[in-house]
Amino acid sequence: HVSSGGLHPDQQIPVGPSYQVPLARQVKQSVSIPVVAVGLITEFEQAEAIVATGDADMIALARTILYDPRWPWHAAAALGAQVKAPDQYLRSQPRQFKHLFG
Repeated sequence: HVSSGGLHPDQQIPVGPSYQVPLARQVKQSVSIPVVAVGLITEFEQAEAIVATGDADMIALARTILYDPRWPWHAAAALGAQVKAPDQYLRSQPRQFKHLFG
């Protein structure tokens, strides 16, 4: 999990979408363990691109999950993927995404 910290008021970290991803990319190039990227990852395609380009092996979400706890389901639906949902959720599958809950 790669982050610049941002724990001290004197740090001048430019904040914007994917702003921590370059740090994850550098770490990933230097180690042989899975690397997690963070940093204002809010869009489905943005998250997919980070992993697809190899900048990181995984992404971690914070603010966006606080706002939308079902973000991973929405991302899967938008990107044509499937999720494994608990049985009690199966009736909540949206009609327009008939194959979301694989």
